[in-house]
Amino acid sequence: MTGARGVSNRLSLVLGGVRSGKSSFALSLATEIGGPVLFIATAEGGDEEMRARIQQHKQQRPGDWRTLEAPTGVGEALPSSIGNARVVVLDCLSFLVANVMASVGDDEAQVAAGVEAEVKDLLAAVGQSDAQFIVVSNEVGMGVVPPYPSGRLFRDVLGWANQRLARAAGRVYWMVAGLPVELKASGLARDMRGGS
Repeated sequence: MTGARGVSNRLSLVLGGVRSGKSSFALSLATEIGGPVLFIATAEGGDEEMRARIQQHKQQRPGDWRTLEAPTGVGEALPSSIGNARVVVLDCLSFLVANVMASVGDDEAQVAAGVEAEVKDLLAAVGQSDAQFIVVSNEVGMGVVPPYPSGRLFRDVLGWANQRLARAAGRVYWMVAGLPVELKASGLARDMRGGS
């Protein structure tokens, strides 16, 4: 169900800095909603430290959740992967944007077009499903300006993607030190605010 101005009562966005509790909060929201869950993992294990992080995240998820590993092309993969999922958790948009950048390079126009296509396809998939969607993303606009062009480009396109999803979402949370601050609520019939 989509409300006024494209706001989807089935889409929640969870923003925050690194280690702010975003993923844990998203998992608690999904658990609270209940039902079959599809977890979309966008991170890739490029080195040992990242593989360890991914393994740690896997251990935090319930064993009956299905996982779709999709570093890019999430919106395209969803229709054939969603199955009976009542909840879809995408963790995280930040890696999706980074993966787009890795695939097209540092050309600003190509990166922007790639990220725009990913967001458009994701929102289309949300619109075609009855599932609740929870998207996790980093808020990167509050720190030091990156000293190199690709870092600034990542910050800019991720900021745009976050804004686009926040406009479309019925609920937006900002995580601070493990505490969820609700920035936007659409008046869902069921209160989805859970502990962290």
